[in-house]
Amino acid sequence: MTEQQNPPNEPGQPQDRAGEDSKLETAKHAEFPLERELQAGDDAAKREADERRARLAGKGGPVGGSSGGGSGSSGGWERDVLEKVLMASLREQRSARRWKIFFRFLTLAIVALILYAVIDFKGDVLSSTSGRHTAMVTLDGEIAAGTTASADSINAALQAAFEDTSAAGVILKINSPGGSPVQAGIINDEIHRLRKLYPDKPFYVVVEEICASGGYYVAAAADKIYVDKASIVGSIGVLMDGFGFTGLMDKVGVQRRLYTSGANKGMLDPFSPEVPRQKGYAESMLKEIHQQFIDVVKEGRGDRLKNDPELFSGLFWSGERAVELGLADGLGSADYVARDLFKAEDIVDYTVKENIAERMAKRFGAAAGSAAMKLMMMSATVPSVR
Repeated sequence: MTEQQNPPNEPGQPQDRAGEDSKLETAKHAEFPLERELQAGDDAAKREADERRARLAGKGGPVGGSSGGGSGSSGGWERDVLEKVLMASLREQRSARRWKIFFRFLTLAIVALILYAVIDFKGDVLSSTSGRHTAMVTLDGEIAAGTTASADSINAALQAAFEDTSAAGVILKINSPGGSPVQAGIINDEIHRLRKLYPDKPFYVVVEEICASGGYYVAAAADKIYVDKASIVGSIGVLMDGFGFTGLMDKVGVQRRLYTSGANKGMLDPFSPEVPRQKGYAESMLKEIHQQFIDVVKEGRGDRLKNDPELFSGLFWSGERAVELGLADGLGSADYVARDLFKAEDIVDYTVKENIAERMAKRFGAAAGSAAMKLMMMSATVPSVR
């Protein structure tokens, strides 16, 4: 074997390997030319970070004493300003977004409260039971047309209650200070008609807080009346109220100009002097309506009424005293009547409910303006059973 064919000796082998590693490193950089630039960028970013920390720590100047420190410091300052501006903008956007979310939730809460206030979540559907039960209708508030205590609403509910063959009896629960004698009279007449049509179905009135005037006008048609010992009962009378402004108008120099085509067309006008003849006519009309009220009470209560001169004077009494005077038959609640008298403990409410539109109008006063105008125009001419 010649000398050229002999393998390299051991001492020369490490040198050859070192040369090969150098060649591989050179080839690596040739194949990835961006790696060195990326490394240089990382080094520059690291120097800028070091300089920023040094400035914040109060050391000042570039770290490491490199020749590029001046330009690096200038670049770091600009970056700091840019970061502050961006961070401030980001904080402002976050704050605006939080407020937007807050107002959205606030609006949602207000809408939820409004819906809760105006919507009867129990529903307007008549509650029912398949078995024997006690039918109940509620008369609550002033008896007047266009309300839940109007003759239309109460009579419709009473008709449904009497017609139900599963109802062992009917309770009219009253909590009313009175109202229109016309509406009260219509309800009273309908009760008499239904009692004749369904003679085997008992009809009792249960008084809660108050059953006065027109409320008692309705209650007098019942078979029996039950009250609480502290209920207010009575006020069997009629009134017509209004105001007179003539004295005030004279003081401020205001003159009333009223033109009519009839001698009594402007009767009881609050801005005109009171005419004695017209006053007498109004009083006679009130006496007539009062007598109608008395006749209705006597017809309904009969011999149960005690002979008391104050009975029809317009006074009112406690429930306990009303029982003594014969205006009521006993003390008891709706549960007592259903459970112990009708022997049908389950109570089904047949009261006609307001729809959503009516409840919204009542809650937010959409009808307040028209009601006020009607009151101003009619209060001096329409009697009330109160």
